Amino acid sequence: MGSSYMTDPIIFLIDTLFSLYILAVLLRFLLQWCGADFYNPISQFLVKVTHPPLRILRRFVPSIGKIDTSSLILVLSLQMLADFSILMLKGVTINIGALTILSITQLVSLLINVFIFAVFARAILSWLNPGTFNAASSILATLTEPLLDICRKVIPDLGGIDLSPLAALLLLQLAKMVILPPLHELASLIG
Repeated sequence: MGSSYMTDPIIFLIDTLFSLYILAVLLRFLLQWCGADFYNPISQFLVKVTHPPLRILRRFVPSIGKIDTSSLILVLSLQMLADFSILMLKGVTINIGALTILSITQLVSLLINVFIFAVFARAILSWLNPGTFNAASSILATLTEPLLDICRKVIPDLGGIDLSPLAALLLLQLAKMVILPPLHELASLIG
């Protein structure tokens, strides 16, 4: 498992480029699923960046209700390709089942991290610039409101202080601790 001089920079480039594009496709999926404003500049950017491969995939993969299955297939395929490439460069062999579970694990982790970042960013923006509207705050509100709404139903009103972001962050961290270790274990058992 030795590495050559150029292996680490190549792995870094593969990981970075794939991760950024996977994030763009995942955000497009989430914003579409949450019903975000299509004309928001951030939404427009994500649509333009992700449209070429999704246009091709949509010819073969129909949506299921509100779920854009083409986006999910593209995200999983890209994650599997990135993981396979990186493992190959590291000299590690893995079977398709373990690769699939590993990729799903990384995507679940990314999904939870997106929500953690979104809730945290929305809370910070509400403290720094309350009531101000901009493209980012609109996207963050659309993305986080369903989760925060659930938390508000459970947490009683404490005199105007909204603790739903704190509850959501705790739930998301707990989800990472509960969901990810069994997936990692499953990937190692299969591989």
